Amino acid sequence: MSAVLIVAGVIFFFLLNAVVVINPGQAGVLSILGKAQDGPLLEGLHWKPPFIAAVDIYDVTVQKFEVPAKSATKDLQDITASFAINFRLDPLAVVEVRRTQGTLENIVTKIIAPQTQEAFKIAAARRTAEEAITKRDELKDDFDTALSDRLAKYNIIVLDTSVVNLDFSDEFSKAVEDKQIAEQRAQRAVYVAQEAAQQAQAEINRAQGKAEAQRLLAETLKAAGGQLVLQKEAIEAWREGGAQVPEVLVINGDGGTPPFFLNLAPSQSK
Repeated sequence: MSAVLIVAGVIFFFLLNAVVVINPGQAGVLSILGKAQDGPLLEGLHWKPPFIAAVDIYDVTVQKFEVPAKSATKDLQDITASFAINFRLDPLAVVEVRRTQGTLENIVTKIIAPQTQEAFKIAAARRTAEEAITKRDELKDDFDTALSDRLAKYNIIVLDTSVVNLDFSDEFSKAVEDKQIAEQRAQRAVYVAQEAAQQAQAEINRAQGKAEAQRLLAETLKAAGGQLVLQKEAIEAWREGGAQVPEVLVINGDGGTPPFFLNLAPSQSK
């Protein structure tokens, strides 16, 4: 009985070392006596020579790392950034990755980080510091293109990037702030000037309207022989000014015209 158990244990141990399971989202590289074999091991059950073989398993799902970068713009302004890189390994190329780059940590530190730096230099050098702010989407597009091209030859697929942070030197930031303040003041001055011009034009329009009204009134009075009407207008203006108006006003006629009696007393209802 004990011998049977021993044999069963040996067989189990043999089988345990003769198979490997690759889960979804993984790819494996089979090495025999330390030499990587051609052809990746994709998800599923795989046989391997027991005791003399090993399988390195790579995560081929989406990975995310934040990578800092520093460069100079076209006008020689220092600019620093931090990028979040979403990438994955090509599962069909993990054997080449294993032979040339090793572990995922090596891929990040020795490939992705320096290539991110170089891609950012390419994108930043194409525009001024001000353009890096006002045309940030174009800066990112140039960076994405440069990074994807550089990492493709390492069998690294870039899925997406995002600019986590974008900073400039203190001197440039102060200059941008001062420029914005100056532009706001200039816009305010333009607004005040426009408002003053509009007010002046309104005054002109009111004066022209008043003059035109007076002209028309004078023509109307003249056409009506309106000396008496003019006198009545003067009396009404006198009353509106707050002065006491006599109840009866006698106006002497000219050229033999009989005197004119004007009753100024307010009418009273009976």
